[in-house]
Amino acid sequence: MKSSTWTDFRAGMLEMAPFVAAALPIGLLFGTLAAAKGLSPLEATLMSATVFAGAAQFVAIDLWRDPAPWGLMTFTAFLINVRHVLMGTSLARHMGRFSPASRPAAMFFMVDETWAFAERRALQGPLPPAYYWGMGAVIWLQWVVGTSVGALLGQTLGDPAAYGFDFAFTAMFICILTGFWRGARTGAVLAASAAAAAATKLAVPGAWYVMAGALAGVAVAAAMANDADRKVRQ
Repeated sequence: MKSSTWTDFRAGMLEMAPFVAAALPIGLLFGTLAAAKGLSPLEATLMSATVFAGAAQFVAIDLWRDPAPWGLMTFTAFLINVRHVLMGTSLARHMGRFSPASRPAAMFFMVDETWAFAERRALQGPLPPAYYWGMGAVIWLQWVVGTSVGALLGQTLGDPAAYGFDFAFTAMFICILTGFWRGARTGAVLAASAAAAAATKLAVPGAWYVMAGALAGVAVAAAMANDADRKVRQ
């Protein structure tokens, strides 16, 4: 790598390092649950390496039966990951320095953490591809290694909740959200998303609450943006 490219790549890795440490218990938890469902360490590791979608993988493991309900798992995973359509649209605005051939691969590494950090980095200027690849490489490797270790240890870890692993997801997303805090407007968007998701979770079975929360947040953000534009014109 050229010096500047390596500098950006290293910056991406270092930026993501704290979240990698926080996300490691989640990978261990997934590997443990996958082993409990009968997946071999190799199968669990390959799933994380090729799917690379934590929330969807947890739901798939929860639904795992013999024979596996492929249709239900596919549809549920789609509902959970439909937010990536909005995230991908947002990220695509900052990919001017990415080659056309590299953009699909870049989207594979777009998880909540890489998306959030890429959006924040883009506030400083054009998003360097090497910075993004550095983030993606380190968090993907952590997820695969964590899954593998968790699957190998299997039930020897005992109840993952006893270690607080079940709260790791929540804690990590709280940290991500705080990085986007911009005052009352951010609070309104988060409140709308949380209210819509909670109400849908209580009223509708399945993962529809993910879509409901995302759409409610987008609707409120768009309404506030339109209101701000109208005031500027006046």
